Amino acid sequence: MEIHHMGQRLFVYGTLKRGHCREAFLQEQQFLGPAQTLPLYRMYDCGSYPGLVDRPTDGVSLQGELWEVTSECLAILDRVEELDSGLYDRHAIQLTGPVDIPVQAYFYQGVVTGLSDCGPCWVGC
Repeated sequence: MEIHHMGQRLFVYGTLKRGHCREAFLQEQQFLGPAQTLPLYRMYDCGSYPGLVDRPTDGVSLQGELWEVTSECLAILDRVEELDSGLYDRHAIQLTGPVDIPVQAYFYQGVVTGLSDCGPCWVGC
């Protein structure tokens, strides 16, 4: 399958996934398929949304979706994910598969102490 690069590749794992409450933000973007991270991360239940955090020593492989998004869409998602307030940060994530393809994800910046671990796949919203 040939992929025409139109922007940034983004790994989504929660409310932005297809079938979830914020899927409309990706409706004009290109769904590339299901994706899985290397076992370097954990996902926590933050109530109505999950929070992804770096956990290189005791991480698990997380399941999500890979999308190709335009820079305009990414700017909107940065506002939706509250990057300005510090709730999330967007940076590189390591997926299984080709390692030469840069992919980013939204990482939760809040305290996860006391939050439930979601395991490899978030099903809420």
